[in-house]
Amino acid sequence: MNNAAVLYCDPVEAIPDEHRQEILTVNLEAPSALIAAAAPGMKARKTGRIVNVSSVSAFTGHPDLWYGVTNAGILNLTKSWARALGPHGILVNAVAPGPTQTRMYDQLPQSRRDDVMRAVYSGRVCQPEEVAAAILWLGSACPEYVNGTTLDVNNGSYPR
Repeated sequence: MNNAAVLYCDPVEAIPDEHRQEILTVNLEAPSALIAAAAPGMKARKTGRIVNVSSVSAFTGHPDLWYGVTNAGILNLTKSWARALGPHGILVNAVAPGPTQTRMYDQLPQSRRDDVMRAVYSGRVCQPEEVAAAILWLGSACPEYVNGTTLDVNNGSYPR
């Protein structure tokens, strides 16, 4: 499972180069490197499941430009690795959580949290255990024909 990400709340027109580079490295390059490292053993066993954690930020323009870009990249990375590894019996899928009660969510300005909550059908943020349940299903119990897909765990929320 790939579940590492960084987010800065920098204005789009003033993103420091070091923030952009860290986001690209942690959010996009590291997951691909981990899959590349795990793939040979999975290929030898002719089985394996990889789950990438993305975000609903992948589906729309996002106030944190590089965070959204890297999450969209994770979805393409998921499809690309699924295509490459599927013939070897390896499933590669992703989850795209909406607002989840984490330290990352807590760092958002209140105005952004308010915007997100107006879009959530249930009127509450997701609990980490709910995302974990989706990851567990993709990593263990989903049908073998579910490959290269993204499971939205977002309760209708999309960033504005």
